[in-house]
Amino acid sequence: MLVVGGGVVGAGVALDTATRGLSVGLVEARDFGAGTSSRSSKLIHGGLRYLEQLNFGLVREALTERALLLGVIAPHLVRPVPFLFPLTHHIWERAYVGAGVTAYDALGFSLGHVKGLPGHRQLSRRGALRLAPGLKRSAITGAVAYWDAQVDDARYVMTLIRTAASYGAQVASRVQVTGFLREGERVTGVRAVDLETGGEIQIRAQQVVNATGVWTDEIQAMVGGRGMIHVRASKGVHLVVPKDRIHSTTGIILRTPVSVLFVIPWGRYWIVGTTDTDWTGSKAEPAATGTDIDYLLGQANRVLKTPLTREDVISVYAGLRPLLAGESESTSRLSREHVVAHPVPGLVLVAGGKYTTYRVMARDAVDAVVHALDWRSPPSCTDRVPLAGADGYLALWNSRHRLATSSGLHVARIEHLLGRYGSLAPEVLALVEAEPGLGRPVTGADDYLRAEIVYAASHEGARHLDDVLARRTRIAIETPDHGIAAAEEVADLIAKPLRWDGAQVTREVGHYQATIEAERASQEASTDADAGAIRDTVPDIVPASADGVQSR
Repeated sequence: MLVVGGGVVGAGVALDTATRGLSVGLVEARDFGAGTSSRSSKLIHGGLRYLEQLNFGLVREALTERALLLGVIAPHLVRPVPFLFPLTHHIWERAYVGAGVTAYDALGFSLGHVKGLPGHRQLSRRGALRLAPGLKRSAITGAVAYWDAQVDDARYVMTLIRTAASYGAQVASRVQVTGFLREGERVTGVRAVDLETGGEIQIRAQQVVNATGVWTDEIQAMVGGRGMIHVRASKGVHLVVPKDRIHSTTGIILRTPVSVLFVIPWGRYWIVGTTDTDWTGSKAEPAATGTDIDYLLGQANRVLKTPLTREDVISVYAGLRPLLAGESESTSRLSREHVVAHPVPGLVLVAGGKYTTYRVMARDAVDAVVHALDWRSPPSCTDRVPLAGADGYLALWNSRHRLATSSGLHVARIEHLLGRYGSLAPEVLALVEAEPGLGRPVTGADDYLRAEIVYAASHEGARHLDDVLARRTRIAIETPDHGIAAAEEVADLIAKPLRWDGAQVTREVGHYQATIEAERASQEASTDADAGAIRDTVPDIVPASADGVQSR
């Protein structure tokens, strides 16, 4: 099988296939997770708002996956996070929201494995302000406290890819599909181009799975027509603000006129998002506008005692959700369910869905492949396969003080490494032992060690500076200068494992600086068209083929 698309769904398909004992390859046009799968709200959740739409099946499915991720699959990457749902009316709203969260808890508890997530609590106004003193007293009448989970989405995708590779999957980034190989009506593989070298490749497979997210319609066009599925791209914009700008010990979820707004704890920051609007511009680089930023600030400020301003915003990022669509619905009402289809023989298409349920989407896609080939294959076992770094994680966490002593690093650094690498953290520490200078923090981004930068290139498939600053680490969104001060040092660190010469280092740093300048300028625009045009002035450092298809 060949998987097209190296986002969370494509990576999940590769892992599911490999762990069934089947041969699988995966190609991604850019970096793994460079699209939707690194630009989400970074939540693993059941979708509380889908209960209001009476979509109990989707919520139950997502809560099942949340429990598996927390307890079995990735306890080192997925962690519980508390939330507060402020109430703005009196009796009727408390009863309404309380009933919804009770159903949310009930669907979770009935699964039998919700370890680490307490049930919800009803809070008075005083109780809510005790947890979140930054809320405006006059704006709330009370609150409901409940729990969900969060993840570093880009790191999760990369870990999925590494896990699939450890089970035999062959994976390659910067390889873009430009067409399909056919025998009559049947798809028998793809034509592709290695974007790094320009070399053309033919890859043959008994089945091709397309997991290209918002590029689904383009894939269908490549096999002859629009097909049976239509996907609309919904833009979601998020703001990153320092932790001290919002005084709260818990995340916050707010109802807005069209959707919901999350204020999500993220280390020393908050993530505030998201918008939910149609996007018709470049799918590779969706751009946030000044209008988007002002909207999010305005919605958050409805309940905050100290209003947020543009000056409080450290960074902004935008991603696209692939929504299964009719022709006229608003994006906030489109389905988050997924579909698996056979547009033509030899091609399986999986589309829609949400990050939390990627494993179910992958399982269903591989089931469809096995059925189409009339194979006898073992069933999916990914609900019992821990990701790389999960096995032994808890034991290492319990030994973190001993690790700190033996490595010479502060225990806070060890906790940081365990939260990113799990039981693979000793591999990073081995780099420090071999070269003690790698135990120093990165200049301009002191949350990260220099060893982590080298490890991103030597062990985690990073090919370019942006891969490291934006996805292997989150320096691009966690520093006020978006990583500009760190760029040259990071480029120098990865030059050795990637065999760059001085000219390539200069090119990488210059391109990254130009990208950040374009992003900043686009965020001053008032329309999507203007913002997109500004952002498109700086294409990816490895430009895509004009005839190809990007991957999710």
